[in-house]
Amino acid sequence: MLHIAARSDAEAVARWLAEYRDSPRTQRAYRREAERLLLWLGEQGRELGSLRRDDLDAFEAFLADPRPRHRWVGPPRPRTSAEWRPLRGPLSAASRRQSLVILQGLFAWLREAGWVAHNPFRLMRDKRRRLDNRAPRIERYLERPLWEWLWAWLSAPIDEDAAARVRFERSRRRFVFGFAYLLAPRIAEMSAARMQDFHRREGRWWWRVVGKGDKVAVIPVPPDMMTLLQGWRSALDLSPLPSPGEEAPLLRTLDGRRALGANRLYRLIRETFCEAATALEAEQGGEAAEAVSRLRRATPHWLRHTALTHQAQSGVELRFLAATARHARLDTTARYLHAEDEEWHRQQAVHGLVEARGGRL
Repeated sequence: MLHIAARSDAEAVARWLAEYRDSPRTQRAYRREAERLLLWLGEQGRELGSLRRDDLDAFEAFLADPRPRHRWVGPPRPRTSAEWRPLRGPLSAASRRQSLVILQGLFAWLREAGWVAHNPFRLMRDKRRRLDNRAPRIERYLERPLWEWLWAWLSAPIDEDAAARVRFERSRRRFVFGFAYLLAPRIAEMSAARMQDFHRREGRWWWRVVGKGDKVAVIPVPPDMMTLLQGWRSALDLSPLPSPGEEAPLLRTLDGRRALGANRLYRLIRETFCEAATALEAEQGGEAAEAVSRLRRATPHWLRHTALTHQAQSGVELRFLAATARHARLDTTARYLHAEDEEWHRQQAVHGLVEARGGRL
């Protein structure tokens, strides 16, 4: 028996998405995953009700290697653009797991709604491995020497005769990277930030942020962040410190007034990584091949990983690290702890082979 008013798969999915109307960011993420599945099935002339257990393996393989690439992969574009594509590139193992987690929830809901007669996710014997959203140790981050090189490159003096636009863009990108490194925001949180989100309480500065699931958090602002903020406000011809009720956007377009959208911010960060990779290659040549490769592959989320990893390496306690990251579970935050690996490696180095004598060990 059907328990929802729907005449197509798209309408049924829309009913499911409506359950998340109070969490816009979650709703957008869920819509993206459901849309990818609908498009993938549509290419085969199939509907949601036809999905079977072996299709889940085929769909996961598609996410790992979407083909033909020109039909599925492209840069960020408005959904209405003819150049829009559902994927930016192949999804990592963690992203594929996340996609399956979301789609499992979709099918559980559709089954209860009577839209599909069968939930293929319930047949997965390795369900825990596939659908548990816990990922292995974080590896997509910049190691400290590479980050320090990048920050020095971002901070290089600007030519005195540079055009006003160039000076603005250089100031903005330095602020963006510093903001990302010091406070570990997600890209949507950076785009949505307002000047008034930085406020003083009992002599200390804090950043108010609305994160995933529309959860509000207040994060301590370190001194270096306040220095960066004052420099950025100077570039905008504003007073050094934000005031209560200052609703203007933190990150702005070239006119200095409008908010910088999440898609444009994503492209700005990716373009900066690629430009930095070219500069590093020209500066150090083949000696920096691995570092150059990492910069070319880096995405905005690498900045969040870098921030949290470096905080962990600096000795920030796990409970405070989790609060900064706004993770619901400590084991999620623990993925950033590399210090134990370093100590394990140091102690393991004590164990070696006896020096050879007479050609024998």
